[in-house]
Amino acid sequence: MNEIQSLLRRYGGQLVLLLALLFLWIGWQVSRPEEGSEVDTAVSNPDAALVEVTPFVVDIDPGAPTPAVIFSPGELPQLVDDALSPEMVPLTYQGQLPEHTFETYVVERGDTPGGIAEKFGIKPETLLGGNASLSQESSLLQTGVELVILPIDGVLHDVAPGDTLESISALYAVPVEDIIAYEPNRLEFPYRLYPETQIMVPGAVREVFVWNPPTLESVGGTSWEGRNIKPLIVGSGVFIYPVGSRNFTQYYWYGHRAIDIGLVEGTAVYAADDGTVTYAAWNNYGYGNLIVVNHGNGFETFYAHLSSINAVPGQIVYKGNLIGLSGNTGNSSGPHIHFEIRLNGNQDDPCWYIGCG
Repeated sequence: MNEIQSLLRRYGGQLVLLLALLFLWIGWQVSRPEEGSEVDTAVSNPDAALVEVTPFVVDIDPGAPTPAVIFSPGELPQLVDDALSPEMVPLTYQGQLPEHTFETYVVERGDTPGGIAEKFGIKPETLLGGNASLSQESSLLQTGVELVILPIDGVLHDVAPGDTLESISALYAVPVEDIIAYEPNRLEFPYRLYPETQIMVPGAVREVFVWNPPTLESVGGTSWEGRNIKPLIVGSGVFIYPVGSRNFTQYYWYGHRAIDIGLVEGTAVYAADDGTVTYAAWNNYGYGNLIVVNHGNGFETFYAHLSSINAVPGQIVYKGNLIGLSGNTGNSSGPHIHFEIRLNGNQDDPCWYIGCG
């Protein structure tokens, strides 16, 4: 039955025309006078005597069923440019798939996002756009990792089921027209997107994942000063350098909201201000061995990629106390300290507070 319906959809218009022509031909054949008949003689010889001709009559039984071909409204032939043409079946339409070509780069020891981006003439944010894993943590660069280098600034979006141009446009705040205009996306009307493909969103910036440590209220005191109660200590708001080195290997930017200071593994790391340790353990989001100090005044400081941790959650520490040793743990391309300052949960530029000149 499905095959018949499919044939009717495809050739219904032509069938109707053929049937009409067939009925006209049959009618003409039935009504055409035979050669040598009286009617034929009268037509060919006007002077011949007129003869009575019995008219052709089709006897129709009113009670007999009328044969009919039934079409659903969607299956009827459609007039397109004054010509009969079967309607396109949407489920069988296949548009062009995106066709992208990218360079790749293998991270070397000491590389930074800014330095890599400069080599290829793109913004550092575009490294995040072509490598979703980098947005999981601000310094997810490990030696030997292969990065995708996008040809223009933007985001390479993985198309998911249900994605539309409008939803992607809203996600990245980029006009639909800009996405269509990028030729390697190969978008053509009706602009269908196909899951498990990738399309380029020019000018977009990928959102960066931010991991949040435990709150001060969730940590009980374990130091002598805390006496096993929630510690009450407030920092001064004036910070010192966490290490003795000023060898900056990476500054604060959109994808790295901290500073990195290169130094020999095992260098002493100090608390930048008075506060309470809320996290002191391995971190699964690229920080490696991490210590977080909450200063009780809205400020928090992060000390990442450590080789050794000399503090515990709930412990009160004072400015200048030794809390750990520098290292190369987690996602790191060389020994350094990743130092972060947050105010009310927002990642600020540490150089505003400690100076980086």
